[in-house]
Amino acid sequence: MTVIDARNIVKRYRTGGETLEALGGIDFTLEAGEFVSIMGPSGSGKSTLLNVLGLLATPTEGRVILNGRDVTDLGDRKRTALRKRTIGFVFQHFYLLPTLNAVENVEVPRLFDRDPDRAARARDLLTRVGLGDRFDHRPDQLSGGQKQRVAIARSLINDPKIVLADEPTGSLDRETGRQILDEFSRIADEENVAIVAVTHDELVNQYVDRTVHLVDGTIGKEMIDA
Repeated sequence: MTVIDARNIVKRYRTGGETLEALGGIDFTLEAGEFVSIMGPSGSGKSTLLNVLGLLATPTEGRVILNGRDVTDLGDRKRTALRKRTIGFVFQHFYLLPTLNAVENVEVPRLFDRDPDRAARARDLLTRVGLGDRFDHRPDQLSGGQKQRVAIARSLINDPKIVLADEPTGSLDRETGRQILDEFSRIADEENVAIVAVTHDELVNQYVDRTVHLVDGTIGKEMIDA
């Protein structure tokens, strides 16, 4: 099942009186349960593409189809609601709240929901990512890998169909990075969640189904894991 179908995506920005074209006609599809990496040099458009896929930015031209629905022209409120229901985000620097423990950090995307099972769901997710003994630990009591696992659990709290990760191993040592990538692979395989990782880390390509290379805002080549 195709969860994202981005067609002829162009993104332009006005800066200093000039127009910068960050994406120059990208076609990108993502299937349920697929793990894809996006690579390219700085300035190639990786983060811009991730923002478009995550409904954080609207393309200048082109269409974004999410679960069979054209979402390109949705207003901010509808985009926010759809993003919350459908997409989880994982960032390089975790962005955990320092005064909250692990369970509370995982709950953050649902803090305004009247859901009596929210904490139980957070504890279940933390257990599934190997942090069943860290419920009450604050971020300063966790290692880098543990913080990233909390961030992964947080990204899953709303049962998303898609997880978008921006440099998810960038702040981690090699062994911890492998553990996090193992977790992403498990989530994709066992839970049928589609995952896109924007990265400079070649290690990621050992775990993904395919790698998309961006060059100057266009797709240069695509490698499929055999």
